[in-house]
Amino acid sequence: MSQIDTTRLAARLRSARVEFDKHVAIDGVDLDVVAGEVTAIAGPNGAGKSTLLEMIAGTRALTSGTRVATRALGFVPQRAAVPDRLPVTVRDVATVGVWGGRRAWHRLDAESRRVVDDALDRLGISELADRPFSALSGGQRQRALLAQGLARRADLLLLDEPTTGLDATSGDRIRDVMRAEARRGVAVACVSHDSLVIDMADRVVKLEAGRVVR
Repeated sequence: MSQIDTTRLAARLRSARVEFDKHVAIDGVDLDVVAGEVTAIAGPNGAGKSTLLEMIAGTRALTSGTRVATRALGFVPQRAAVPDRLPVTVRDVATVGVWGGRRAWHRLDAESRRVVDDALDRLGISELADRPFSALSGGQRQRALLAQGLARRADLLLLDEPTTGLDATSGDRIRDVMRAEARRGVAVACVSHDSLVIDMADRVVKLEAGRVVR
């Protein structure tokens, strides 16, 4: 493994292993996610890519090995389920990103409102801010969820298949934001089958059967 400037590390896995009911999903993975880079996690279906991203996020416990990561992270899962009957707007979804230590639904200060507005604008959905989340298309929903991740102002941004199945405009917008976040110094890690995401990545980690093969 090439030497990494540890001052730029946002997350590190060493000998990471996860088992489900005696099935090994991730087997002995070493991985560094570095500030200022887009890291694409690629591989066939069932390779363990989403599980690996969950391990980095800290939402999936390791069976063995070690994980170290910044606490300032934003995790955007693939097409997160929001019940259609839940009365939330696009702005509400994005605002979750700035809650932090605040009480849920507490009135936001001017800076927090600005951060949310900026995130919506960067994803091109400002005009949808007051629309019910349930009324959005798939691409619009994914951009709203990414706006939530941007509003978090995280040092580590984790995305699971953010452009899969989206229209060209939504895909382009999300790829542009990923690149811009990396230029800002954020560590971006993304599970993707999208060749455009893989081509633009600074590093590509290829996973097969729970092991890093490249």
